[in-house]
Amino acid sequence: MHPTRRTTLALAALASLTAAAPGQALAQAWPAKAIRLVVPFPPGGGTDIIARETSQRVAKATGWTFVIDNKPGAGGNLGVDAVAKAPADGYTLVIGQTSNIAINTTLYSKLPYDPQKDLVPVVHLADAALVLAASSNSPFKSVADLAAAAKTKPGQVNFASSGNGTVAHLTTELWQKAAGVRLQHVPYKGANQALTDVISGNVELYMSSVPTLLQHIRNGKLRALAVTSAKRVDDLPNVPTLNESGYKGFDAVTWFGLLAPSGTPKDVIAKLNAEFNKALKQPELAKRLGDEGADAVGGTPEQFAALIKDDIPRWGKVVKESGAKVD
Repeated sequence: MHPTRRTTLALAALASLTAAAPGQALAQAWPAKAIRLVVPFPPGGGTDIIARETSQRVAKATGWTFVIDNKPGAGGNLGVDAVAKAPADGYTLVIGQTSNIAINTTLYSKLPYDPQKDLVPVVHLADAALVLAASSNSPFKSVADLAAAAKTKPGQVNFASSGNGTVAHLTTELWQKAAGVRLQHVPYKGANQALTDVISGNVELYMSSVPTLLQHIRNGKLRALAVTSAKRVDDLPNVPTLNESGYKGFDAVTWFGLLAPSGTPKDVIAKLNAEFNKALKQPELAKRLGDEGADAVGGTPEQFAALIKDDIPRWGKVVKESGAKVD
């Protein structure tokens, strides 16, 4: 066959293959540039810490480049929505967590995205207990102290959270219901200002994830009263659970996971899932996350999708019972 003829046929075959499977061709070349990882909360919180720790480990192992983009606002909705509407090419991802993926579906009457239709789960990264804390100068030394004060002064003891309808807010609502008390909620737009006000004593209590508060508990600025998980947290071995504090069966944690825009090629999702799972199995990363009060998880995209599917109605019930609503 004439060389020109062979070249023409080869090019035609390549063009046909690419046209038939553009997603496959994209996945084979991916990643050819930096991956934008959106964190829908300010720097310094639990979501930000887990995003940075896990992506740095993957970057070190693969040579991939991750650019962290903190995009806070609207209870995490701004960042998640930006990713839901981004090109489905594997170069824009988001760290979702219980609040902005499972809770906000019910909390907001007009959510700009559907977490189950507009996003595809990649991997469940970590779980973390929440911790109820007070300023080190607070008179509250235990949950029993707090419950007694709240019963004596209904609605006068206040607590901070990083936002209305967040998992921290709703978990505190669950405890109030269990304890038969009523606290005054003071919502903030993120962790940093809330921390400042609780540490200074302007607000009496703060419920947040262990990764967010652990450093401040360790340095003595906050006093941990109880954790919300079924068992004690390894890095807070002397802090009782709410279950141990008299509220039998109390168990609430927040999860963190990686998601991509719906339509992202399956091969790209598989590559991301495989590399993050490898990182999460590293003892060094598990220890680093543990030092921050989180437990490495991992698993398949399907397992993460099942968690989201189950959590949306579970937390939706809590939202409705609490009366929390954001428009």
